[in-house]
Amino acid sequence: MKSTPTLLVPPAQTRIIRAVASSTAIETGQSIKELEALLKAQSSKYQQLSLAAAVA
Repeated sequence: MKSTPTLLVPPAQTRIIRAVASSTAIETGQSIKELEALLKAQSSKYQQLSLAAAVA
């Protein structure tokens, strides 16, 4: 019995920011909301690049 392949949906940018902020908050003791705001406000010199997508 074959199962249908599951499509992988990449995480949204906001979820990635939340994950990084919460991880950093645990390590540093800072507020998640402050770190999240800082990450959203920063402009990266690598904005033209995107993360690699997993290929199934």
